[in-house]
Amino acid sequence: MCGIIGYVGPRPSQDILISGLARLEYRGYDSAGIAVIDGEGSLGTRKRAGKLQVLRDDLAAHPLTDGTTGIGHTRWATHGGPTDANAHPHLADDDKLAVIHNGIIENFSELKSELVAEGYTFRSETDTEVAAVLLGREYQASGDLTQAFRATVSRLEGAFTLLALHRDQPGLVVGARRNSPLVIGLGDGENFLGSDVAAFVEHTRHALAIGQDEIVAITPQEVTVTDFSGAAVEVEPFEVVWDAAAADKGGWSSFMAKEVSEEPEAVANTIRGRVHDGLVQIPELEGLDELFTGIDRIIVIACGTAAYAGMVGKYALEQWARVPVDVELAHEFRYRDPVIGARTLVVSISQSGETMDTLMAVKYAREAGAKTLSICNTQGATIPRESDAIVYTHAGPEVAVASTKAFVAQITALYLLALHVGRVRGALTDDAIAEQVSQLEAVPEKIARVLASEQEHIEQFAHWMADTRSVIFLGRHVGYPIALEGALKLKEISYIHAEGFAAGELKHGPIALIEPGQPVFVMVPSPTSSPLLHAKVVSNIQEIRARGARIIAVAEEGDAAVLPFADEVLRIPLAEPLFEPLLAVVPLHVFAMGLATAKGLDVDQPRNLAKSVTVE
Repeated sequence: MCGIIGYVGPRPSQDILISGLARLEYRGYDSAGIAVIDGEGSLGTRKRAGKLQVLRDDLAAHPLTDGTTGIGHTRWATHGGPTDANAHPHLADDDKLAVIHNGIIENFSELKSELVAEGYTFRSETDTEVAAVLLGREYQASGDLTQAFRATVSRLEGAFTLLALHRDQPGLVVGARRNSPLVIGLGDGENFLGSDVAAFVEHTRHALAIGQDEIVAITPQEVTVTDFSGAAVEVEPFEVVWDAAAADKGGWSSFMAKEVSEEPEAVANTIRGRVHDGLVQIPELEGLDELFTGIDRIIVIACGTAAYAGMVGKYALEQWARVPVDVELAHEFRYRDPVIGARTLVVSISQSGETMDTLMAVKYAREAGAKTLSICNTQGATIPRESDAIVYTHAGPEVAVASTKAFVAQITALYLLALHVGRVRGALTDDAIAEQVSQLEAVPEKIARVLASEQEHIEQFAHWMADTRSVIFLGRHVGYPIALEGALKLKEISYIHAEGFAAGELKHGPIALIEPGQPVFVMVPSPTSSPLLHAKVVSNIQEIRARGARIIAVAEEGDAAVLPFADEVLRIPLAEPLFEPLLAVVPLHVFAMGLATAKGLDVDQPRNLAKSVTVE
């Protein structure tokens, strides 16, 4: 969850650190701090609880003497509350060593007891300070920061990315990672470290991905990567495909507003380069036909919004590829001793590629002999590199905590995967694939039409509903996971109770929640392509309206059957059933954003949440 940046080079580091931390604010945090080695060889630090602006104001009032070596951090409290003392960096070795940390050190308590017994004292409640003091002790023994890192990480259990600098070694930043993200940015006479590429993308788009259990040392002219034992390792270079401007608001009121507007582009970019002559050809999956012909089952694992994308994808994978599919929450998957083996394909979905629960589930699946494929939006991320195959979504940077464009891109990637696997396994003819591809390629323009025709209307009635305390979402078939997604978005950014249900479950309990005035969003299937489901959903609407519910129907253009029973109708263009979710979810994203905005809430950084959940 935390943001990390390190820098060595010729430029004053303070501005680079602060601008990098600003680009990492989306990850969620409650305090921030920096450490800089100045030109006189002194180590200066400043850290403050609260938003980054609090640190900026403090630095403006009491400037640090600037230097060209530095580390910066935004913290999300785990061990110890969000206070100045618990903020990072933490100091050790008579305040000559500064350490920042992302993750959780699970054995910090026993290590702390050991260090206290040796006479060391502590100034915070954090697990990070334990790592700092341990690293300081090892540095005193070796006089070499990289060597001290090797000795320290051998004692740590859990998930961590650690960065450190030492007053006696200016021009050097050392980092280590286990189960937590870290990437290298390569500059001209300068180098960077970051928890993701957003930390340094305004300075360089040349990057290196660091693997599991590796240590990196950067100087202005050199990058050295070794494993925890000290053996040199090869690192994988990549180019960041978006520039710094892509992670700016660009005049929008919020990142979420910008990203909702980019949903058509996210779908189009995920399709681009993967359709040729009406057939799906995914370059990342070339040469892997045997993987797909050798499976008899698919398990999709994900968390939150990504799990709902997986639920939508299940319909396409089963219909087009004719393979049975289960969708499971990643944090439940490995703890129930699932029955998996060599003929199981485990498909993980993660926008960041660093979601800890999903990463650990992927590792479990590989150890059990299953094949693994990841759907991810972030280059150089851990989950893709732990998987046998990867399909990138190409949605561009998503900064708002509540996922929107990544969700539609994930569904699109799953559809492309389903068509690819269907072709490889002989479940679909070329003509059938071409027909579905044509429908998929029409989606971006249809999403754009929804935004153009409905956004103002939705924002208006969202404003009228600012005092709403509870909202229910109903859907059938592919509309059910969209109902779940609509409820999640509302909970995430509006802080009101919201629930999504399969419409057929109404009479099995949820109808007891209906009382006069209760707002209910209903995903209405097409009356032309899904007449049976349409009739059943209209019947559901009549049942809840008879009990006083206020109905907001998401229905396709021309559907007149819902008009007598709906208080509001949000129109989406005509589409075949499997493509309706990509359209129906857009009004729900707009509504959640509109309601939160009407309540005066920060839609980009909702309370208690972070963009990338990097601890279990």
